[in-house]
Amino acid sequence: MATPTRLPRIAILGTGSMGGAILTGLVRPEVEVDGGITVTNRSREKAEALAQLPGVTSLALSDDPDANRRAAAGAAIVLVAVKPAMVPDLLREIADVLAPGTIVVSVAAGVTVATFEEILPEHVSVIRSMPNTPSIVGRGLAGVSAGSRSSAEDLAVVRSVFETVGAVLEVPESKLDALSTISGSGPAYVFYLIEEFTRTAIGKGFTPEEADLLVSQTFLGAAELLVSSDKTAEELRIQVTSPKGTTERAIAVLEAAGLERTFTEATDAALARSRELAAPTPS
Repeated sequence: MATPTRLPRIAILGTGSMGGAILTGLVRPEVEVDGGITVTNRSREKAEALAQLPGVTSLALSDDPDANRRAAAGAAIVLVAVKPAMVPDLLREIADVLAPGTIVVSVAAGVTVATFEEILPEHVSVIRSMPNTPSIVGRGLAGVSAGSRSSAEDLAVVRSVFETVGAVLEVPESKLDALSTISGSGPAYVFYLIEEFTRTAIGKGFTPEEADLLVSQTFLGAAELLVSSDKTAEELRIQVTSPKGTTERAIAVLEAAGLERTFTEATDAALARSRELAAPTPS
């Protein structure tokens, strides 16, 4: 039997898509959180649903305006998973209840370590992260970056948190926004391609159910083949692309359409928007 992952008391402030995805990993049977997990969100209805999870104390801001402070007080790890524009006010709200040695983890796209460290007391460690939604099924990828006050031990603990929902890539903070345009936004790109591929299959006479099976299994199989193979994606693509064959003809059309340029422009646009979201709101 695998050794359980043991983590200290955790608070998740904001349980939307990202906070909720991380929570799914933390409540798995093989994860032990000493002192439990306290989560916050806006509505009573959602709070009541999350309270049914094992080891979770769920607080609704609609019932308790001090819920974020109550959750953060005494937690060894505090994950800040609210919308980027809400982060500064939230940090000011909880700053005085954070115990020395607390690790505060940013899960807010585009918000820098410097923003956190400027507002939070010096006895608090800050680590910035960018997980993605496949974390819900344990197939996530989280980029993590150390802050100026975080130790190797702090980073190791945060890595353990995110490894409950997938893989972890440690990168300098200067790369984290770019990482978010690939792994953070990336699932949406894949879903968009699946949508279009499915429409194409239906247009060729398959029923929606048949098209769903054809396309989803093709994407799943290709991804599993890539992960299990010692070949690169390019090598596997060439292996499938017989000279003068049907796949070669299709790839030529995609190349002529400027797919490489399109992906570059799309991720550049996502990066620019990430930086816009992180910019301070004029007072």
